[in-house]
Amino acid sequence: MTARPLEQEPTPLPARSVALSLLLGSHPDRMTPAALIRAGEHFGISPATLRVALTRAVAAGDLRRVDGDYVLGDRLVARQRHQDEAVEDAETAWDGDWEMAVVVVAGRPGPDRAALRDLLASARLAELREGVWTRPANLRRAPAYADDTVLRAFRTRPADDDAELAASLWDLTTWARQGEELVALLADARDPALRLAAAARLVRHLASDPLLPATLLPRGWPGPALRRAYADYQAELRELSLS
Repeated sequence: MTARPLEQEPTPLPARSVALSLLLGSHPDRMTPAALIRAGEHFGISPATLRVALTRAVAAGDLRRVDGDYVLGDRLVARQRHQDEAVEDAETAWDGDWEMAVVVVAGRPGPDRAALRDLLASARLAELREGVWTRPANLRRAPAYADDTVLRAFRTRPADDDAELAASLWDLTTWARQGEELVALLADARDPALRLAAAARLVRHLASDPLLPATLLPRGWPGPALRRAYADYQAELRELSLS
């Protein structure tokens, strides 16, 4: 995994992204139209603009209407689940085993290969070499890829040093640096719209955390600091009655 370069100052999110961000951070993932309108006004978005954005989000399948409320569509429910895994404690005690998924069916169409890569990446595996994906077996979640007919799933213990293997699969140094910058970015933001934009960037970064065992992480790993910063921001939204 190679971390993306960190952009500079955040810019306010468009109306549709504001609504989706609020629902992605809400539990349960539903909000009334009135609550979303109030949220939009807090973030500088007019009621008319937000209503148009919500209508388009429903048409695109990003949101659904349930008993008059807005809830996440199926694709974003999966994204929220992945996001929550990074925000919450998703780990178990690690016994040294690694998960491994090996592609055993060749000649598949490009879209099928891309979908499989997305599935394995969403399970926080990294590609060791073409068709071979792995990660430490320290997560509570059941591997969603295990029943895929084009894969064979294993538990294994590599001959390589675990920490060196992890460092070769994930760009941990860059991820940590960018995480520290995002915590500072959120702490420095004062305008509500910019704070929401910074928080959205922070939680997207958290979603790419490989969630490795602590023994494989560099000293001073900022993952816990990112989780605390995002939890504090969610509490701030609750205090404002926006989530």
